[in-house]
Amino acid sequence: MLYEKSVPPPVFKIVMDLMNLDVQTRAAGYYDHFPDRSMSVVVKVIKEPVEKKILILDKDVKAGEVVYTEKPVVAVLDHDLQETGTYCTHCLRSVDLENVVIPQVDRFNSVYCSTDCETRSKHQSQNLLFGRESVLPPALLPMEGIPGVAENRNAAQAAFADYLKSNVKSLPLLVARFAARQVDAEINKMIPPKTRTDDALANDENSDYDHMERLRYVDTEVTQEEKTLLSNVLAAALPGLERLLGDDRHDILKGKMRYNSIGVSFNGGRDGKPVSTDRPEDIERTRTPHGTSRQIGTAFYYVSSYLGHSCDPNVRPSFDETGTSELSLIALRDLKKGDELTMAYVDVAQLPDESVTEARRRRRQELARGWKFACECSKCVVDALVQTENSGVESTGNKSDDDLGVPLEKAKLEEAVARVEAQLTQAAVSESPVSPASEPTPAPTNVDDEHASERAQEPTA
Repeated sequence: MLYEKSVPPPVFKIVMDLMNLDVQTRAAGYYDHFPDRSMSVVVKVIKEPVEKKILILDKDVKAGEVVYTEKPVVAVLDHDLQETGTYCTHCLRSVDLENVVIPQVDRFNSVYCSTDCETRSKHQSQNLLFGRESVLPPALLPMEGIPGVAENRNAAQAAFADYLKSNVKSLPLLVARFAARQVDAEINKMIPPKTRTDDALANDENSDYDHMERLRYVDTEVTQEEKTLLSNVLAAALPGLERLLGDDRHDILKGKMRYNSIGVSFNGGRDGKPVSTDRPEDIERTRTPHGTSRQIGTAFYYVSSYLGHSCDPNVRPSFDETGTSELSLIALRDLKKGDELTMAYVDVAQLPDESVTEARRRRRQELARGWKFACECSKCVVDALVQTENSGVESTGNKSDDDLGVPLEKAKLEEAVARVEAQLTQAAVSESPVSPASEPTPAPTNVDDEHASERAQEPTA
């Protein structure tokens, strides 16, 4: 959008053609470079018995060792902690009240543990969403200013901030910060070399869409009010930015955040988080072995999004190592190169007042409500046998969903990558270039896996 508004149409077409070629190159070799090999994990595509993507260990590790560390793409404090001044709004670190940094302009009563966190937060999202400065640096500002930047930017931001404070959920702000981060990443590309403000992907050549389009999501409804409020904030900051979340992108992005976000907690989690009054199926859930009720915030990570669930996991996310939202993945037992890495999305411990059957039902209900799948891990199989032996009733198999209490909807994957890859294959055969902007080839037949089924989406190039 920035290019389109600042260069002649013929030049803009050339830029878009070059970007399409870049998209093809990155799509063809995406998993050759992601994740970064320094993290000692790789993404593997399993074809049988069902197709799915899993995270594989690329070295031997001992129990208690750190497999990798990963900075979040975006992070958000829990609603009840946002205005207490006890945690950094950016990195979620516990704040030293003697050295707390309080910004001059902030609609969200944010505080920071350092000026560095304040600066990064300002550039990545806070200024666009809640600040007064132009989102474009002076070098990119037209001499006559930005036409159409309304005087109602203040009103648009105030309305959105009021909505976030009354909504009490994390996903709306998580989506907004991700959208703002995309703007910051694109602006960084247009400026002469400088220090990047991008914590998570400072040296990553892939775009946010390169990463996001490959992740699972669950259908999540975004209210028209939420869409309008965020759209108004983006448009008021720079006309045209509202197109960033046009069509159904806002819904899909929120669905991806909902499926893949991880709860941040320190030292086993906190007590005293307000109890949600939502229906069980509407409660906002994150992946956390301590339970969402014990987290201090929510964070989204690209690599860790590929961690599958198991009620008998072999790794766990830890934040005690850094005291921030930077995730350290800890091995729970000795692991070998080639092992699939799995974490617990929910609290899988058997509570003191629970039987084996009750613990199994509880965790499977939480998984079904939050991620829309019926868990079929080895622990659930064994616990189902215990249930059968105790009841004396013949088991109908672990695939039965009669104890989940909610109808299941498969989580989904976009087919944008599959379409691009199909085009590249066709191009290789015909020895002629294929642009993702051209008429797409028919999408492959959808394939369900244990957590996901693919859904056709137009390429985002």
